[in-house]
Amino acid sequence: MKFRQIFLIVAISITTSLLSIWGYGTWLHNQSTTLQSDGRVPVNYAGFFNKDAPTGIPDFTAAATSATPAVVHIKTKIKGTAVSSKNSNPFGDLFGDNDPFYQFFGGPRNMTMPDQQASGSGVVISNDGYIITNNHVIDGASDINVTLSNRKSYKATVIGADPNTDLAVLKINETNLPYMLYGNSDDVKLGQWVMAVGYPLSLDVTVTAGIISAKSRNIGINKSTRAIESFLQTDAAVNPGNSGGALINTNGELIGINSAIASPTGSYAGYSYAIPVNIVKKAVNDLIKFGTVQRAYMGVNYLPDYLSDDQRKANGIKDGPGVYVSGVADDGAAKTAGIKKGDFITKINGVNINSGSELQEQIAGYKPGDKVNVTYVRDDKENTTSLTLKNKSGNYEVVKNETAFDDLGADLVTVDKQAAQKNDISGGVQVKKINKGLLNNTKIQEGFIITGIDGQDVNNLDDLKNILNNSHGTIKLEGVYPGYDGTYSYPLALDDNSSDNNNGFNP
Repeated sequence: MKFRQIFLIVAISITTSLLSIWGYGTWLHNQSTTLQSDGRVPVNYAGFFNKDAPTGIPDFTAAATSATPAVVHIKTKIKGTAVSSKNSNPFGDLFGDNDPFYQFFGGPRNMTMPDQQASGSGVVISNDGYIITNNHVIDGASDINVTLSNRKSYKATVIGADPNTDLAVLKINETNLPYMLYGNSDDVKLGQWVMAVGYPLSLDVTVTAGIISAKSRNIGINKSTRAIESFLQTDAAVNPGNSGGALINTNGELIGINSAIASPTGSYAGYSYAIPVNIVKKAVNDLIKFGTVQRAYMGVNYLPDYLSDDQRKANGIKDGPGVYVSGVADDGAAKTAGIKKGDFITKINGVNINSGSELQEQIAGYKPGDKVNVTYVRDDKENTTSLTLKNKSGNYEVVKNETAFDDLGADLVTVDKQAAQKNDISGGVQVKKINKGLLNNTKIQEGFIITGIDGQDVNNLDDLKNILNNSHGTIKLEGVYPGYDGTYSYPLALDDNSSDNNNGFNP
């Protein structure tokens, strides 16, 4: 009898426990939100971010289902170039044209560097084929192929590229494509769950999950003269090939473009970085509409975020909130609005500013001619003023998309038939005079005859214009010097902005 009672008690306890677990699981299942008919997660999907929802690990299946069809694999080819052995001689700069080592070893020996291939990721943002990726993914590429998640491949053209934000826009000729919806990176919170989507290590589409571990990170990886860095930092695993891919929230919305990793080995080692989507939206819209990013400037210089307390004291910098203004441009919007050296900028249009990266991120969302309210602290008193942002030239006009040919900064002429025959070339463009511009940043000397760019023949000025204006990143100019044997090759960075006139000021 006693044994039966114990057995009955145990049976009842187990049954009660199982019913409780089943009931909780049913309740939890009923809290989930189903997909809309178009395959996207509803905008009001809250998941486990709802403060009233139970704690636990979020379910990314809906977001992954929505996002992966809109993330593409980008494969690029960079043509190999013919290089003279003299160009690779380490003593060439020391001896110039009378290099004894060059003469002793028998003059030029031409080599052809092999084609290079690389891959990355991209995000489709419209049903008619506009795609976002990183500038560094397509930099210098002569051939760009895009493969969708359904394995269909397309040739892509570059609509525009901006090295300062490390963003580029591609276009493929297709319609009715799945595309990604924009989120709002200003709403992103520390600790929020996110997912990275891309094609790492040449694998098929891959998703990884993590949290937002920091915002407004400046890691100094973008070496452009006017780089904008205000990354979202996450511990979602990102590897080579993920560049240009999507960072999404649990709604399946795009909140960033994956761009970099912090790693001593070149592979994932804990943290990755994404360009916030609010910067992306502005840059992409400008590239599509104007061909170049319409960047706005306040005309202020500010101190780096990394200054220590001792460095601040040594330079007589007071403690204060926000960003310390260390200088203002004479023709800048800030000076016109009354902002002075020593002020602390604390808000832009009501958004709190705690670092230079945050200031850059906020100003990057505006274009020249836009008005913003700037809150600053002077002598412990808070002030707010309105100013109209300017372009890099100090006015409010739309910046034209200057072509690469216009940026060369040189007097150029098509060589005549007699000069071509004398130099055993079919044609070319001779550099008569080098002025201020891109060519001034190379080792090209006046008199050089350009005969090719990245393996494409240049016989006249029209050839040079057409090739340059359809090229991006770093290219190779190939050619000859009259009276000298051999061919020469020089790298040329088309996106060098060192000649911009902004007096070295930040936003």
